[in-house]
Amino acid sequence: MAIISIDRTAKQLVLTVQEYSLFAWRAFQNLYRPPIYWTDFLIQSDVIGFGSISIVLLSGFFTGGVLALQSAATLSAFGATAVTGRFVAITMIRELGPVLTGVMVSGRNASSMASELGSMVVTEQIDAMRALGVDPIRKLVTPRIFACITMLFFLTIVADAFGIMGGAFVTVFMNHQDGLQYFSMAWESLRYPDILQGLVKPLFSGYIIASIGCFYGLRTSGGTQGVGRATIQAVVWSSVFIIVADFFLTQILLAIFPT
Repeated sequence: MAIISIDRTAKQLVLTVQEYSLFAWRAFQNLYRPPIYWTDFLIQSDVIGFGSISIVLLSGFFTGGVLALQSAATLSAFGATAVTGRFVAITMIRELGPVLTGVMVSGRNASSMASELGSMVVTEQIDAMRALGVDPIRKLVTPRIFACITMLFFLTIVADAFGIMGGAFVTVFMNHQDGLQYFSMAWESLRYPDILQGLVKPLFSGYIIASIGCFYGLRTSGGTQGVGRATIQAVVWSSVFIIVADFFLTQILLAIFPT
């Protein structure tokens, strides 16, 4: 029985990966093929971008503050607290800003996409769209992917900026250091490859969030309980894939832009 269970699980995993690969490739092709539903794109941009900005601001600000606290505590042993701004800026822009923003947006929007599309599947609205000759992937999935990629790019910039501001707040008002020195070190330490690395990652994270959220939403089965399962799976797997993709992207980008 154990062998049969393992065999069944392995086959289901391979089938899921195959289905997602075909789904993601089809959705990617639709990004460059008309028709593009611009109204749906603008609606989803508002939901994803402006709807997520508060959690991105808070998480970015306090993450930068924590980085400043930890780095100052460590660097003070070496008398190098002056480089706190450099540490916070590079860490936020190259790594924590893109990853943290992706995970926060995933928790909010991958679940929303999965539950929304799952409810449409359960209530047979997707079947009705197909009966009317409308492609559900082009109508429902492509605008969400396009909007998620676009908005995550700008949300990452906002998170980076507020992370540096959070580090400045802690540096000036809690560690009682020179704020001008903090911003000077943060600015002088940044290079174009650092900024480029931080802005490439959101493009992949946005695609992962939207494609996985829509994928699990459209394959929902089992009524309202199935919608709940699809929502959980969308959040879990999108968050995991964001971190996995970040690992491989970091390796590639460091090979292209060595420090």
